[in-house]
Amino acid sequence: MHKIPVTVVTGFLGAGKTTLVRHLLQNNQGRRIAVLVNEFGEVGIDGELLKSCQICDEDDEPDSNILELANGCLCCTVQEEFLPTMQALLKRRDRLDCVLIETSGLALPKPLIQAFRWPEIRSAATVDGVVTVVDCEALANGQFVGDLDALEAQRQADDSLEHETPIEELFEDQLACADLVLLTKGDRVPAPTRARLQHWLQQEVPAGVKIVPCQQGEISPDLLLGFNAAVEDDLTNRPSHHDHEAEHEHDENVNSVNLTLDDAIEPTALIERLKDLVQQHEIYRIKGFVAVPNKAMRLVIQGVGNRFDHFYDRPWRPDELRRTQLVFIGENLDAEQLWSAWQMADLSAVG
Repeated sequence: MHKIPVTVVTGFLGAGKTTLVRHLLQNNQGRRIAVLVNEFGEVGIDGELLKSCQICDEDDEPDSNILELANGCLCCTVQEEFLPTMQALLKRRDRLDCVLIETSGLALPKPLIQAFRWPEIRSAATVDGVVTVVDCEALANGQFVGDLDALEAQRQADDSLEHETPIEELFEDQLACADLVLLTKGDRVPAPTRARLQHWLQQEVPAGVKIVPCQQGEISPDLLLGFNAAVEDDLTNRPSHHDHEAEHEHDENVNSVNLTLDDAIEPTALIERLKDLVQQHEIYRIKGFVAVPNKAMRLVIQGVGNRFDHFYDRPWRPDELRRTQLVFIGENLDAEQLWSAWQMADLSAVG
């Protein structure tokens, strides 16, 4: 049987990976697709978003982390280890056309791709291509990679790049591994700034890699799939800052903290408090579901720095608790400190 093509979708926190995958599932053009969500954090925020894309049969296999979708696709969360989940999918490869893996925003792409050299997977799957999603608005605001002019000056002065931050290294590793770069949220940036950023990015990616604007994840599956790159056999041409390191000590400093609140919360009051927490702690990303007073719909909230987006995704089900669940991702976060800071807040607007 032929190898199943696997597309790895990587990119920093909040760049739009989940939005991209949801759009592909909803516009699969007859393709039978499996999606693996490699989440960061115990609360399954991204997995729940994918499962709520309105094409799911939620009664199917309720005790499995692999969910059958109504259109013939699959959706699963890598809750324990990558290998057993991938092996479970490969048992169904006669029913699949391709697999997408949405990585954590803090994941280095190459270690995941190297797993496709394992004998248990190599004979049945191949990495068709790597798609890196980049937040244009974040770059314009100097986030994640710092000020572009300063970074470029540093590059010119020091080819060894010894003074990079871990976040910058991660960003560059994601670009260096890409077969395609999708530039999201460009509509929020003035045209001259967007053109400048795209020019800068073109110098950072491997020769021949295209940078394509992408709004709200709306892109043709024909562009996203079918690179036939066999990336696991091409890793020497995709350099990484971590190629010669056995361990990555800075990765250990990044952790996640979960906060569950039983009270309903007004979105405006919630966002103001979350912005305060971002200022007080080294928080990279906030995401979660919110119970809003007198609303039958569940609110999805996603934050990167001081920027927050929110939307209502679906009604609360009769059998689920209407409560707020948030995941904070950052550096050396302390659950007790975050909880104490939350309790000290003036939440008079909370319902």
